[in-house]
Amino acid sequence: MQDQLLDSMDLERERGVTIKASAVRMSYKAVDGNTYEINLIDTPGHVDFTYEVSRALQSCEGAVLVVDSSQGIEAQTLANVYLALEQDLEIIPVVNKIDLPAARPDEVAKEVEELLGIPAADILRISAKSGIGIQDVLEAVVARVPPPSGNPDAPLRALVFDSHYDSFKGVIAYIRVVDGSLDKRQLLKLVSTEAKFEPVELGIFNPRMQPIDRLSAGEVGYVATGFKTIVECRVGDTLTYAINGATEGLPGYAPAKPMVFAGFYPTDNDDYPELREALEKLQLNDASLVFEPETSQALNFGFRVGFLGLFHMEIIQERLEREFDLDILATAPSVEYQIKLRNGEEIAIDSPAQLPDENSIEEIREPWMKIQIYSPDDYIGPLMELVKKKRGEYTTMEYIDKKRVVLHYRLPLGELIVDFYDRLKSITRGYASLDYQYDTYQADDLVKLDIMVNNEPVDALAIMVHRDDAYQKGQKLVTKLKELIPRQQFAVPVQAAVGKRIISRADVKAIRKDVLSKCYGGDITRKKKLLEKQKKGKRRMKMIGTVEVPQEAFMALLSLDEE
Repeated sequence: MQDQLLDSMDLERERGVTIKASAVRMSYKAVDGNTYEINLIDTPGHVDFTYEVSRALQSCEGAVLVVDSSQGIEAQTLANVYLALEQDLEIIPVVNKIDLPAARPDEVAKEVEELLGIPAADILRISAKSGIGIQDVLEAVVARVPPPSGNPDAPLRALVFDSHYDSFKGVIAYIRVVDGSLDKRQLLKLVSTEAKFEPVELGIFNPRMQPIDRLSAGEVGYVATGFKTIVECRVGDTLTYAINGATEGLPGYAPAKPMVFAGFYPTDNDDYPELREALEKLQLNDASLVFEPETSQALNFGFRVGFLGLFHMEIIQERLEREFDLDILATAPSVEYQIKLRNGEEIAIDSPAQLPDENSIEEIREPWMKIQIYSPDDYIGPLMELVKKKRGEYTTMEYIDKKRVVLHYRLPLGELIVDFYDRLKSITRGYASLDYQYDTYQADDLVKLDIMVNNEPVDALAIMVHRDDAYQKGQKLVTKLKELIPRQQFAVPVQAAVGKRIISRADVKAIRKDVLSKCYGGDITRKKKLLEKQKKGKRRMKMIGTVEVPQEAFMALLSLDEE
């Protein structure tokens, strides 16, 4: 045993967040003398993993809502409360960390009362770290959460709420048996992918995996499928018998759709096969990760990778660097745009470099999100200013209590993924929290801003911007790149262009070698001759010289709006 046993990844332990859901079964002897079997699922709370959370909630009868007594209710807490209410779950509110010096358990309990209508006096106050009140939580689960419903005699229907890959047993699906029962001698299939398999192993989490012979209605466990790719066994799918099984799957299944895209390139080109292998291995445990090879003139061979959100991207990048010891150059993230061409054809692109010629484009549509910002009311002004700068559209604002407000806006996803969250946190000193959902695609006057270094366009630095912001962003980017690109033996022009028009330029000055040092005294023509010779050399060097663009240059795109 060890602390944070279920957070098995180093990253989870360091950041104090759950990235991968975990399930565990426990036997609990209650005060009334009976022994109860409780199946617990710990889900990620981050907005990027909302779909997985909703599947895990669908597997449950009740939810323990844990609210930090020093921070109060945050945006993601609230988003997950609504998900739980949609599934009609019994919610047990708990105020945690009451032993902290900054704890405000009574005020936070009052907030929860206003949200859920449960009297503040009935809300449990606990400290998970020191073990205060844990017994009360388990007693509340036994008393308030109804036993699992489900028909044990109906054909098998089991919900896949998570999965991971095992090199010996293939894909291991975490399942909640809703109807019927399964043992390991039956041929099974998945309803939406129609993939058939014979179980390699059945079992429960105790908390390690423990094989058993049979799982019946209401139980949570795992089934080892033997599949070699996670594509055949997706989260949210329904498991049933291959022969005389259920014809209809459980509701709510949707394939995971990446929202944010970025280019990953190895800093050393020889590492390209290792990067492919590493991405394939990560994809075995994460079906929402998609990638395809791409080439860039500036960075050679790499991959275009799709993520659920920025946090997901950060986690994947860190895992590639840590677990596989790779040095990666990541381009600035972009989103998927829908392009309507003049000939009536529609295409989707996820990188500005793929944009067709602007004369053939009728309109460009970008994804918009509905966002909710929860914040103390002292910061309303700066927050409105921030969202306005990011082309946000105001919807409504309401007070949650005397001091806290929720602001509803619509915002383009392209603006949301670039440093929005960091700015939000710094403006509100970390007090505000953010939640977002996809809304719709909307046409706007967007253009591609190209960056040219030494008169060569660097496709990985191209970004999509609104025409009104192009000049200002181009100027900021050029100024920043001028500082970041190392000086060469020749002057390097850095330019920003929209279409054929250059809108900003700055020169990285050349490193001058003092060719006159050995020429002391003598005629001026001698000096002129030496300088002329140097000028010719510089010209030739400029024609064949290449400029290395450092990683910081790609990250500069993420902090353009900082004053």
